[in-house]
Amino acid sequence: MGLHVADYAVLGAYFLFLLIIGLNEARKIKNSGDFFMPRKFGKVMMIMFSFTTGTHSDQAVGVCSKSFTNGVSGIWYQWLYLFATPFYWLIAPIMRRFRSITMADVLNTRFGMSVSMLFAVFGVWHLVVTIGLMLRSSAEVMSSSTGNMISVNLSIIVMTVMFGIFGVIGGMAASIIVGFVQGVLIIGFSFFLLPWVLYKIGGLQGLHDKLTDPAMLSMVTPKDISLFYLIVISIVALIGTGGMPSIIAACGTGRTERDGRVGLTGGNFLKRLCTIPWCLTGVAAIIYYAGKPIHPDKVFGALANECLTGIMPGLLGVFIAATMAAVMSGCSAFMVSSAALFTENFYKIFVLNKNAGHYILVGRVASIAVVGGGVAFALWVRDVPKGLEIFWAVSTMIAIAFWMGIFWRRTTEIGAWAATLAALATWWLSTQSFFISYLSNLPVNETLRLVVVKSTGPEMYLPWQMIFYLSAGILGGIIGSFLTKPLPEKRLDDFYALLRTPVQPGEKAAASCILPEGVVPAPRRNLLPFKSLEIPVPSKESVIGFLISWAIVAVLIYIVYFIITI
Repeated sequence: MGLHVADYAVLGAYFLFLLIIGLNEARKIKNSGDFFMPRKFGKVMMIMFSFTTGTHSDQAVGVCSKSFTNGVSGIWYQWLYLFATPFYWLIAPIMRRFRSITMADVLNTRFGMSVSMLFAVFGVWHLVVTIGLMLRSSAEVMSSSTGNMISVNLSIIVMTVMFGIFGVIGGMAASIIVGFVQGVLIIGFSFFLLPWVLYKIGGLQGLHDKLTDPAMLSMVTPKDISLFYLIVISIVALIGTGGMPSIIAACGTGRTERDGRVGLTGGNFLKRLCTIPWCLTGVAAIIYYAGKPIHPDKVFGALANECLTGIMPGLLGVFIAATMAAVMSGCSAFMVSSAALFTENFYKIFVLNKNAGHYILVGRVASIAVVGGGVAFALWVRDVPKGLEIFWAVSTMIAIAFWMGIFWRRTTEIGAWAATLAALATWWLSTQSFFISYLSNLPVNETLRLVVVKSTGPEMYLPWQMIFYLSAGILGGIIGSFLTKPLPEKRLDDFYALLRTPVQPGEKAAASCILPEGVVPAPRRNLLPFKSLEIPVPSKESVIGFLISWAIVAVLIYIVYFIITI
């Protein structure tokens, strides 16, 4: 299959390593908390966990693919979260203070069981899309890196079997440990291919001399990725964090609030750094593959094949292992998160008083079902960037209700439903041909670009589509909340006391979303003098970390600007 015997030896050793880790962690699982949310990891492991669950092959493929077709501006297909990253420093303590296993538990505490189950449905849908995207893009890498000797569909099946067995055996803890190894491999290969392809085209000087279109070396392109595009997508990306079921694990598996805070922010900045070589590799490939037919999604893997096989036997095996590791760590973590949603927020509601082993078994069976959905999505989707757009929409819909419930006390259970369904309905409407045809005929200025024409046909321009369903969701939440009775003050007071009370060292939560016995709620200190708004005064640590994060954002942008203007 295009592999050297040394590559097979590397892959065999790696799979044995995974099996040992999975079996070792399986011995430590005594209850559903150990399987779904082990709170035992420090800053370094949390950084790598956030990095690896948020960094996988679909992103390297997507950025490289988009940069191959659009130039440097393709970096924003992953950097769209760049301007949201400083806010992770503020979000992480909130997620940790929920003291919860799933986000659905949080919404149950804030709104009630119906919203909890709604989130569970959207959460599983979100994770199915995520798993499917990872499988599809990783399969593209494996196929192209072996010279297409391994088909995409076969790659999907092999990876699914591997991470399915691993995740079912070892749970979340095994995913985090393997994530550390995966992180080291991803960082290495992110920076390994770029020098090689630059050397082949004559370095940065060759890049500038041979790219005749100046738009290819521009960080923004008005016809595709404009400043308006970036602003809208950054806002939606920030809001969408509240709809990511895995965010609770990324913050909650740390021993302390600071572990979760450093892990979530640091891991995501590490990902933003790795995005730079992915982008520049795609841009350099424009010259390297000039005049040669190649599908954009196969560029990253094809470069790996040509580079690594010519250096040393076994290196391609390490690259494939890194690709597999991305799937093993990320997909198994998402699989466990989805199983937690089903087990904790569906099954336990109807099947009570069973022993811990029973609920662990149910979680493992649910994991397999979710993986089946992910495989179906992977086989269906044919365009990785298009899959990312579906991912953004899914995570935003339920996140609207989540953030309204965090900051506005008046948000009700019906308001949460109205926000989610309004966003879903308008998103669906924006994809329908009759609505797109109607927009095309509106007498508006061409600069508004309500509709764009792509190879698959006319579509609503993505930023306007996002504004459309986001605005509808917020408006639906406000109207639905004002038309229904406010939630009991005692319930709201208990929920917001949970949010403002820091997690104590060594604290053991007796139940989800409840302050442990003996922990005194922190006093209410709001930034604004409005009783209905819950915007707390930030701590000194929050302000300093937030400002440092923005400085890192500026440095990353300058690095790219400096490189493309040398």
